[in-house]
Amino acid sequence: MKQLTIQSSQRNYPIVMEAGLRFRLKKWLNKDYSSILVITDDQIADKYLQDVVDSLDQKNIYTSIVPSGEASKNIEQYYKLQSKAIESGLDRKSLIIALGGGVIGDLGGFVAATFMRGIDFVQMPTTILAHDSSVGGKVAINHESGKNLIGCFYPPAAVLYDTETLTSLPYREVRSGYAEILKEGLISDISLAEELLPLSLKQISSVQLENHLEAGIKVKAMIVEEDEKESGVRKYLNLGHTLGHALEATLGYGKVTHGEAVANGMLFALHVSEKVKEQQLPFNELYNWMKINEYPIIDIKEKSISELIKSMKSDKKSISGHIQMVLLNKVGEPAVENLDDSSVEAYIKTFIERMNKL
Repeated sequence: MKQLTIQSSQRNYPIVMEAGLRFRLKKWLNKDYSSILVITDDQIADKYLQDVVDSLDQKNIYTSIVPSGEASKNIEQYYKLQSKAIESGLDRKSLIIALGGGVIGDLGGFVAATFMRGIDFVQMPTTILAHDSSVGGKVAINHESGKNLIGCFYPPAAVLYDTETLTSLPYREVRSGYAEILKEGLISDISLAEELLPLSLKQISSVQLENHLEAGIKVKAMIVEEDEKESGVRKYLNLGHTLGHALEATLGYGKVTHGEAVANGMLFALHVSEKVKEQQLPFNELYNWMKINEYPIIDIKEKSISELIKSMKSDKKSISGHIQMVLLNKVGEPAVENLDDSSVEAYIKTFIERMNKL
């Protein structure tokens, strides 16, 4: 078992990583709850939902299953879950458990944050990607104009990570999650980045996976403790997300995974960093890592540049009409830059030219 504690202004909460934890949930719930609503998706329900319900061993347990995928992080599913909570008789002493990947964590967390002005919720991540989204208290749903535009900061009561649930992940989900782990290495942990960049994800052992997850979570924990509300260093966690979120929105949510979009966004961020900072960065190494591990290399067309820029400007990180990007001075040394439309357009064009030569 591995355990960390996150210091938050609203509350401190544990992050626990342990194989088989879903069978021992009662041990980690520090209150007696009047009722519990477990929210999960249709891919996870058949695998783990009954284990979780059985381990809670109390009356007044309710469940709700939503369609899997990013498209479910919408206002309709949010409203259905609020209705489910009301119909089930949840009150201010109730608990919501978000059992699933980042979509379920964000959606279930936002339901908990806004039901009766906020009730406890527990994150139970079942994907590698969710190691990032489950830590730090960001909860949200998407708007057609952009990702996570409707949400708030609301820390969980606990993050309970049953590492056994990762053994059944499809390769695409492994790939998606590792993009965020690599991001954490690039912004803060040089040794982690150096270990990952030559790595074939199909050959990773369970021990390596747990070590990589722990390293990524430690980076995330250190940053969110220093900057809970994203006014400073927490912005560094957005490396690759400015273009990544725009690609998700313009291609249509669910067409590429979040991690696949972020990987492409990081490649673009390294390209821009080299132009702005006039420093050589591991652009080629990242490109080769993406190729080796079968990430889709998104073919950006010049005719789509204006739409991408519009989406990037509607991103919640945009400031005063400028596009805010996280760049690297070097690996382990991130910086935030505000760029105007014409500069971003020029960088996208040179990025397209560079990619066409590879």
